[in-house]
Amino acid sequence: MRIYAIGDIHGQLDRLKAAHELIERDRRQTGDTEARVVHVGDLVDRGPRSAGVIDYLMQGQADGRPWDVLRGNHDRMFLGFLDDPYYHDPMLRFGIEWLHPRVGGCTTLESYGVANAEDRPLDQIHREAVAAVPARHRAWLAALPIQLRTEQALFVHAGIRPGVDLDAQVEDDLLWIRQEFLEDRRDHGLLVVHGHTAIDEVTHYGNRLNLDTSAGYGGPVSAVVIEGREVALLSEAGRVPPAAG
Repeated sequence: MRIYAIGDIHGQLDRLKAAHELIERDRRQTGDTEARVVHVGDLVDRGPRSAGVIDYLMQGQADGRPWDVLRGNHDRMFLGFLDDPYYHDPMLRFGIEWLHPRVGGCTTLESYGVANAEDRPLDQIHREAVAAVPARHRAWLAALPIQLRTEQALFVHAGIRPGVDLDAQVEDDLLWIRQEFLEDRRDHGLLVVHGHTAIDEVTHYGNRLNLDTSAGYGGPVSAVVIEGREVALLSEAGRVPPAAG
């Protein structure tokens, strides 16, 4: 069973399109037009075209493309802000909010035409954001799943809580977990395909595969093809092995 996956996007529409082009090249070589493409979340923040990323993914699904899109922690924070300007994600460190420069919410709002969010009253920014973000974007984001399981892999944004049954995992962990998951080398039964923790290159650790190649910090949006437990990174030169961790 062949399946494609794409890592964190963070508002980088051109890089997302480049990743999809690599997938289309691989499709042409294999003749496989039906294999699904899983996006592991963090569609928004930091990069300049978050609204465009959402439009692109929504349109692809509407056109019948076999695209699955998962929710990331940044997507959850975006929705939380739209619901309540004083929303604080329980997994985010106290004193840092979605509009903090380290998080990147202001760039997401700017992509919707809400400028200078960091310099104006919060209630004013919230009113403008609610008016600017299309209701269809909010509804689509709110409906995104937080995991996808296939015969060979579990796709999530951040990872899983090691030692907890896959059916008992909670959203906070699936969207936010780091060290407890990253440092655990046990087999989880399925290959866990994730993003969330930025690294320099797609890396296969045996029990997990990290696709977050730092698009939020200037890196590429990476795409891979998974066939059973075999993984290849898609590049301009074709399929290449991922780094080993």
